[in-house]
Formats: sequence, structure tokens, C-alpha cells
Amino acid sequence: MLAVAKARFVRVSARKARLVLDQIRGKPVGEALATLSYTPRAAARLVEKVLRSAVANAEHNYQVRNLDDLRVVRAIADGGPSMKRVQPRAMGRAFFIRHKMSHLTIGVSDETNGVQRPAAPARPAAPAATPRAAAPKARAPRRETKATAKTKTKPSKEKA
Repeated sequence: MLAVAKARFVRVSARKARLVLDQIRGKPVGEALATLSYTPRAAARLVEKVLRSAVANAEHNYQVRNLDDLRVVRAIADGGPSMKRVQPRAMGRAFFIRHKMSHLTIGVSDETNGVQRPAAPARPAAPAATPRAAAPKARAPRRETKATAKTKTKPSKEKA
């Protein structure tokens, strides 16, 4: 089972939220909450709130009683809309300010029934001795453009 919680239109940029989400992805919920409580970033408080909501969803919707089995299997920060503001500056200029928002998604799952990533298939081994590497193809001559035609020097006509 996969219990998901989403927080939309959160006032933090997605790039800053991803830094925090990368720290907790794949960890057990208890360890992730401990990491978030000691992370000195503003996004950590928002991510912690969403993670607690995902745990509560797992308890309520799927009757998960042992919270030690839950792992963070999905942690995504997608970009949201930007609030556009104008800051007046000297001599009639205006600077644009964009307050970025994001949509946070966190999914928790128990390991036994959870979303397991399949193991990557083994790649076939490359042959030990290749006879000869293929020679690179000859390139076609470059086309002459107007810019290169102007830079070429034309033979001057001398008066005899």
C-alpha cells in the first residue's frame, strides 16, 4: 500500500524543497522525521508537515499500526505558479519579483506490501576483443553562407 499526502501552493521554491526531500527519500519514517527536525531550512518544516500527514493517511486509510515499517518511497517537489510583484527603483525603473510556489508530494509505504523497485536487469557483457572500431564517417564540406562569402577576399583587378 502506498499512502500519499500532497501540499499544494506552498510558498517555497521547488528547487529549495528538493534539497530537503533528497535527504529523506528512501529512509524509514522515524529517521526521516528526526532528520527533518534538525535540518536548518525553512522547507524542512513544510516537508515535515506533509510527511506527518502521509503517516496519518497510512494509519487511517490502510490501518497500519506498526509505524516502524513505513518508509518514504516517494518525495517530489513540482513547481507551482509564481506570484509576480513589481519593486519600484530609482529613475522610474521597475524590478520584477517572482515569489515561487511548489507542490510537495510524499508517499510512504510498508516494506512488505509496498512499492518495491524492480532490480535492474544484468547487462550482457561486451565482447572482449572487437576486431576494429568503425572509422568515423567523412563529413560533407561546409556550405558557404553570406557571412563567410563577405569575409573572403576577392582577387583585385589590376590595370595594365
